[in-house]
Amino acid sequence: MIGTADPRDRGFDSKRLEVIRDWMQSLVTDRKHAGNGLLIARGGDVVFDHVAGLRSVENATTFDRDTVARIYSMTKPVTTVALMMLAEKGLFHLDAPVSEFVPEFADCRALIKGATSIDQTEPCATPTLHQLATHTSGLSYPFNPGVLAAEMDEQDVLFKPNQGALADEVRRLAALPLAFNPGARWEYSVGIDVLGRVIEAVSGKPLDVFFQDEIFGPLGMTETGFSVQPSQSDRFAALYTPLAGNAMGLNDAEMGAETLRLVDRPDESPFLNASTFSGGGGLVGTMDDYLRFAEMLRRGGALGDARLLSPRTTNFMMSNHLRGDIASMGPESFAEQPMEGMGFGLGGAVVLDAGRARVPGSVGDFSWGGMASTFFWVDPVEDLSVVFFTQLSPSSSYPTRPQLKALVHGALTN
Repeated sequence: MIGTADPRDRGFDSKRLEVIRDWMQSLVTDRKHAGNGLLIARGGDVVFDHVAGLRSVENATTFDRDTVARIYSMTKPVTTVALMMLAEKGLFHLDAPVSEFVPEFADCRALIKGATSIDQTEPCATPTLHQLATHTSGLSYPFNPGVLAAEMDEQDVLFKPNQGALADEVRRLAALPLAFNPGARWEYSVGIDVLGRVIEAVSGKPLDVFFQDEIFGPLGMTETGFSVQPSQSDRFAALYTPLAGNAMGLNDAEMGAETLRLVDRPDESPFLNASTFSGGGGLVGTMDDYLRFAEMLRRGGALGDARLLSPRTTNFMMSNHLRGDIASMGPESFAEQPMEGMGFGLGGAVVLDAGRARVPGSVGDFSWGGMASTFFWVDPVEDLSVVFFTQLSPSSSYPTRPQLKALVHGALTN
């Protein structure tokens, strides 16, 4: 279903592709990445694949094409595909309040404007499924600024792989107020983790089973899941950070003396046996597996004989669902992408104006990344699907994503 092709036959300049190899190696040589890998497909075939460096510095093991990595927030588009698969069956509509499926959200409260403590709240509407999918729900992340984020950090509400049943973690979240009234602005959040619980409630299946039965199995994604399989343990990468403290502590990020400090050992990681199925950031997998998912999106919801969504639903999912770009929604949070010139669909960003985003790209390309600096995008205009893996947290450490987009577009000649 995904073959290979000579890059010259698909409009790429071979010499310019060599620049990408040099760039990937430079990230390793400069100790910014331990290792990294890249797949570029055009017209449905892989035209470029390259890996550099190590998946474990300590064990001196190479970063290979089949290295298993934490994809963190690149889980989000998988969850929103699952959501839309259920929506296509008429089981709910996106303006339904989440409390119809998760009763703990029935009596929502939001922090008042200018609140300085978590108890300064007022009654508010319940977020809708659409607001959860587009990060306009009023939920947040512990690494964002603000009162709610600080409380989430204090209570360790982050949907880590070892935090127990998804229903219980959602219940802990629902006990907290929202950061703002739903729909008022955009803030990167655990909203798509809550959608994972909605999928469980509607389908009657645990999220890991639903993903396997309805997405991974049909697409042939045999290397992706919430836990590292025993057969993958010797291919699982280590996670590093250049920060002196918490690898996800963006509010007090301070660069350390060691740019590749080990923060999650592959032989001791909670991803070896996950108990929390985080629809917002819990999956591990390989580049080739994720390319199958990306190609399904680019091809309008199908890969080979497996159709997950209709072309119209897929286009709807990858369209801008905000009233403008992300920047116009008054964000105060971290995001995996630029905010100017970028809209947001269901689970991923959409290019509205490449000039304003200051990153080469086509209007309508759909993308997202993960906290360990992984990244993907699909470009319907150029027939491109691109998947980049590394294991460095946080993803804001270096501007690798805009650099990669410039390199890929710079290698295209027709």
